[in-house]
Amino acid sequence: MKDWHKLFPNKEAFIVFSLYIILFVFQGVFITASKTENGVYDYNTTLVVFLSELLKLVISATLYTLKRENKPHLFKAIVKDYNLLLLYFIPSLLYCFYNNLAFINLSHYDPTSYYILLQFRVVLTAILFQFLFQKKLAFVQWISLGILTIGCMIKNFDAASVKSKGDTDLWSQIFNMYFLSINFQNFCSCLAGTYNEYLLKTKGSNVDIFLQNVFMYIDSLLCNFFILICKGEVTTMFQDLQSLGDIFVILITVNSAIVGIVTSFFLKNLNSILKTYASALELIITAIVCYILFKIVITGYTIVSICLVVIAVAMYFRNPVNNVNINNSSEKDTRDLKPLLNVVVD
Repeated sequence: MKDWHKLFPNKEAFIVFSLYIILFVFQGVFITASKTENGVYDYNTTLVVFLSELLKLVISATLYTLKRENKPHLFKAIVKDYNLLLLYFIPSLLYCFYNNLAFINLSHYDPTSYYILLQFRVVLTAILFQFLFQKKLAFVQWISLGILTIGCMIKNFDAASVKSKGDTDLWSQIFNMYFLSINFQNFCSCLAGTYNEYLLKTKGSNVDIFLQNVFMYIDSLLCNFFILICKGEVTTMFQDLQSLGDIFVILITVNSAIVGIVTSFFLKNLNSILKTYASALELIITAIVCYILFKIVITGYTIVSICLVVIAVAMYFRNPVNNVNINNSSEKDTRDLKPLLNVVVD
């Protein structure tokens, strides 16, 4: 493809793109598999998010220390760039809401419907992207975003019609509490992702990406700890740890930690617009995997939705947003990740 280099500046960037899709598919499947037969979770989901953020912090701090070279010690670096640490409270709080809402919404939607409905965020992401980076999207790019949104709307009618079964109003099923919940999750996702990209490429462009991750996850731990306090679950944390021994809960925690690290490299080297299309591509894989594992039927609405998403993605790939980093540091950052990617690929 002639514009392939506009999408992926190097091989490592394409690997990051692929890993992002695969890991998020795994996350939806693991969370669905961890539910009981009644569709609820028999473990503390907020504690799982808290432990995931703690694991991300440990990984990021370790990677910063291993590749520190002539850079300051971790604690000195945190003190030096404390302003950036404070700025990361904004995306950290939004990601905190997003991660906790994922469990709630996946308890009421199957993974395919969940990921399709999450695509409502694309237009808002585009608007925020233009505002923060002063880059206008082309007409064709807006058309592809519109097609993507229509695909999501069709799937939402599908999910509502299945639930209503003729005994309740269809519109009340569409615009219910969980529809509002998943759209608040969409808002948190697109604002957090776009603002995180803004920090990575502007305010923190000269700061090591692993150090920026440390800032993010310190703030995330504080935000999730605050939620545990609000829910009155701090005193029972150690008791709740006993319920986290299930294999799927462990996989959720570890996979979430890896997703967090990969997402930071995605936003640093690519952009939040491409991130929404990567999320859209998850739909096809998720639909197939959920049909095989959970016998979740692929309806006609789902097929139409996926087809529209594929068309939108194909249109975007032919007219991508230029993802050149503001300070041209993306090549350096993917080199920082290259040893890790080699381990994953091998």
